[in-house]
Amino acid sequence: MDIKELLNRTDRFAAAAGCQITEADSRHAVAVMTVTTSHLNGGNVCQGGALFTLADLAIAALMNVSGHLTFGISNSIMFVSSAREGDTLRAEAVMVAEHHKIPSVEVRVTNQDGVLICHVTGMGYRKSMSLPGTVSSAEQ
Repeated sequence: MDIKELLNRTDRFAAAAGCQITEADSRHAVAVMTVTTSHLNGGNVCQGGALFTLADLAIAALMNVSGHLTFGISNSIMFVSSAREGDTLRAEAVMVAEHHKIPSVEVRVTNQDGVLICHVTGMGYRKSMSLPGTVSSAEQ
């Protein structure tokens, strides 16, 4: 099972938030979400947690694409613009440092017009075990 199919099925929180992985390989991963009324905060713009969830799903796909279980250990988010109801958001994660134990990723979340909504950096800790539901290349 590939990482897109696996995480789209097993990351129940991200799925409930309307997030879905559309691309994932060893260099980048993309997750998408359309902003609905359930994503809006009191200021009538997309809540920061929804943006973070979208970016975190892209990070998870990229860090786990090898099949080795990797958990996030540090993330930072910088909000640049507001996302509004109806916006289609795209989170693209790219690998900054593919360290065997502590990979580092950057994510740009943009709207349908290419406007930067937020920038996220993430660092993970890679375990020696396989991601549940996958067989790592070391075990093949």
